[in-house]
Amino acid sequence: MAAPMELSCWGGDWGLPSLHPESLTVMAYAKFSGAPLTVNTINNSWRTPKGDLPVLVSEDIVISQPAKILNFLRKQKYNADYDLSAKQGADTLAYIALLEEKLHPALLHTFWVEAENYCSVTKPWFASRIAFPLRLYLPGKMSREALNRILLTKGGPPLYSLTEVEAQIYRDAKECLNLLSKRLGTSQFFFGDTPTTLDAFVFGFLAPIYKVCFPRVQLQEHLKQLPNLCRFCDDILTCYFRLTVSGHSPAGQDTADANLQKLTQLVNKESNLIEKMDDNLRKSPQHPPRKLTTLKLAAGGEESSPMSRLSP
Repeated sequence: MAAPMELSCWGGDWGLPSLHPESLTVMAYAKFSGAPLTVNTINNSWRTPKGDLPVLVSEDIVISQPAKILNFLRKQKYNADYDLSAKQGADTLAYIALLEEKLHPALLHTFWVEAENYCSVTKPWFASRIAFPLRLYLPGKMSREALNRILLTKGGPPLYSLTEVEAQIYRDAKECLNLLSKRLGTSQFFFGDTPTTLDAFVFGFLAPIYKVCFPRVQLQEHLKQLPNLCRFCDDILTCYFRLTVSGHSPAGQDTADANLQKLTQLVNKESNLIEKMDDNLRKSPQHPPRKLTTLKLAAGGEESSPMSRLSP
């Protein structure tokens, strides 16, 4: 009997099983391959064994990063790419690299760097699902990490200003969407009638852009001009996740918007309260500091987490 497998991932909204692209990718692949995963919504990466999401646990094995999780599932005989040729396997790797290079930076910017989207949607949504007081810290940390990743990969010459970087990443993302649309054509999936690894990755990247209701939607508007990609996302949601393609009824959308507005006000109120407490502490009489023995912490190496290559 195969060992039980548990997947920890971020939760969902707007008709999506998860708002997190990497979590969506693994969840979709598990559905495509028939892998019997027990999905746990954690909504706090600090509670996971490796401090990242998604995370797959099987007995004493702990795996993070989508590519490594998918490779592990293949070794357990859950292989959505079983019928692919060697050329199709190579095409899969090439398109996943294209998604990482061209589309992922714009996705990060839309969620975590675009100020209006971050303040009105991303920050309150994630903060509402993280326990106090971490909700006041983690969304900002995730936003800074997203910006640093964008600048690290896209901020070199000749793009010296953030405005130039933003313009370039959205040009690249729209070009990537056009290529995906042309490649998909009228087919149900990218390699015919059966979904594969590539379909899982494309769905994980596209579905959040397609479904989340942002105030700034330039990438979403471009995606909605490519009806075959929208149909692709809707078909996977309805066939494999049994969710409505609309995500919310009109009345439900109004309720969700109202709740999100309340959450935004709550997070801002808590932030203002902490700032006020800091001001009061600074203004209160201070005792001379006592000298304490200083403990020097050994600097630890920071593990990088680039997308590992999938095995063919």
